[in-house]
Amino acid sequence: MSIATNIQTELKGDKAIWLIAIFLSVFSLLAVYSTTTTIAFQERGGNTEFYLFKHFIILVLSFGLMYLMYTIHYMQYSKWAPIFLAISIPLLFYTLVFGADLNEARRWISVPFFDLTFQTSDFAKLALIIYLARVISAKQDYIKDFKSAFIPIIIPVITVCGLIAPADLSTAILLFTTCFLMMFIGRVHWKFLGLLLILGTVLFSCLIIIGQFAPDLIRVDTWAARTTEFVTNAEGGYQVQQAKIAIANGEWTGVGPGNSYQRNFLPSPYADFIYAIIIEEYGLLGGFFILIMYVWLFFRITSLVTKSPKAFGSILAIGLCLSLVMQAFVNIAVSVHLVPVTGVTLPLVSMGGTSFLFASIMIGIILSVSRYIETIDAKVKVKVEN
Repeated sequence: MSIATNIQTELKGDKAIWLIAIFLSVFSLLAVYSTTTTIAFQERGGNTEFYLFKHFIILVLSFGLMYLMYTIHYMQYSKWAPIFLAISIPLLFYTLVFGADLNEARRWISVPFFDLTFQTSDFAKLALIIYLARVISAKQDYIKDFKSAFIPIIIPVITVCGLIAPADLSTAILLFTTCFLMMFIGRVHWKFLGLLLILGTVLFSCLIIIGQFAPDLIRVDTWAARTTEFVTNAEGGYQVQQAKIAIANGEWTGVGPGNSYQRNFLPSPYADFIYAIIIEEYGLLGGFFILIMYVWLFFRITSLVTKSPKAFGSILAIGLCLSLVMQAFVNIAVSVHLVPVTGVTLPLVSMGGTSFLFASIMIGIILSVSRYIETIDAKVKVKVEN
């Protein structure tokens, strides 16, 4: 029996999702190796292999976590959801007050005894999505009741998003949108959805007011500058202009792997603007390939929703899917100047520690749902045949 046959027998769940995760991760190795040349000379004395090796270790660890999450029955996550949420909120508060100040934002905490940082919003995002899927699915019989259903949902959403927003508004908005869509899919009454939008607007307004007195804590000036730049400058700021040049250089087939010129000028070409470098090196065809991977991922996961026999599995899978795909589309939209500069990474492609790890964990949980559905389908098929 061949290795490919063994792998196919061992790995259950949607094979397309496995393939998409593998394709994007392998592609990320090429992209990260190319985009880290400048930073390697600036910080590592020209050791260009350092970041490639580091990213490879993260990739291997990520796939290990993805496989671990896949092997756990997805209903276990429902049991752990309150614990995850209870841990995430103090972590976010600690990060907001005592977090490491990197790139003028407190999004990370330093890991003791290791020269590493941990972005707590990635953990909080996962915890909130799992918790929300648990609450929405458990309260389907009285989902339109304000006290019994809406209050247990709204408080965690406002709390988590409110703690993430001061240092990372784009992540908070994406998470808030994901939660809103999960509630819509979960049949929460439209009046409550409208109330959620009002509360979200009030929260944002309060953050702006507080930010006037505590600019070091809440990045109001950065929000205003990026929004003003997007609205008033048709060409975009420095970052967007360099991204556009990279895209223009790529044309249809690109300048070739490792031959990017704009990686020397773009800030964070290995993270926030990696999509522009991909197009420069692999052309619009390479850019379309990445885009198609995320669209394909979206349709494969949404197909699970119609097959899942349990509401929790459906809402969990679609929530994680929306989080990953919307983040990818926002990252891509920044490079082509469709939205203001945000700072979100391209899931499973950009270089990063916790962002890459938690994207892989999300895929692993989705595959756990898929594996369970596949098992149910196989049992039904056997019964029909007998």
